[in-house]
Amino acid sequence: MGLWRRFLDILFFFYFFTHIPIAVFFDAQSVFPSHFFPRQLVTVREWYCKSYRDAMMADPPSWFQSLVMCEMFVQLPFFFVASYGFFKGAKACKWLRWPCVVYGTHVATTLIPIIAHVLLHDFSSGKVPGPRNLQERLTLLSFYSPYFVIPVILVVDSLFSNAYKDKYEKKALAKKSK
Repeated sequence: MGLWRRFLDILFFFYFFTHIPIAVFFDAQSVFPSHFFPRQLVTVREWYCKSYRDAMMADPPSWFQSLVMCEMFVQLPFFFVASYGFFKGAKACKWLRWPCVVYGTHVATTLIPIIAHVLLHDFSSGKVPGPRNLQERLTLLSFYSPYFVIPVILVVDSLFSNAYKDKYEKKALAKKSK
């Protein structure tokens, strides 16, 4: 159990820690003017949008921009807190439990319209090229899906793992099971 716990701590730390530069340097480009970013970062985004046909990032609809604004002003501050907490470990930072439940639920919920858009939207009449076939849709989805899967794992772990329970909770649960 200890090895599994440490694996999850490392997975969650890596997820949150790497999400900081992704949010600031990449995702933010869909809501802030391009002159806020170094030309090299704008070029990387343009290359990504063209290579993977991500029409949402190339010409973001307002609903997508609203989700990115939530990422910038609600989620981004939590990335720092969660990175610290999972670096220390969930057992040492039991206070992470409920913020992780809130974060994971929020993010998984925001990914549902993104996933639906990638899978169901007709991109043939768009201003910018979107995925043309199922293969391209699934490739694009592979960039977004970790931001659904890992938050769901985070919620399940936060709700059911013993790492977040204190010794009194564990004793009470042990008495109930007798």
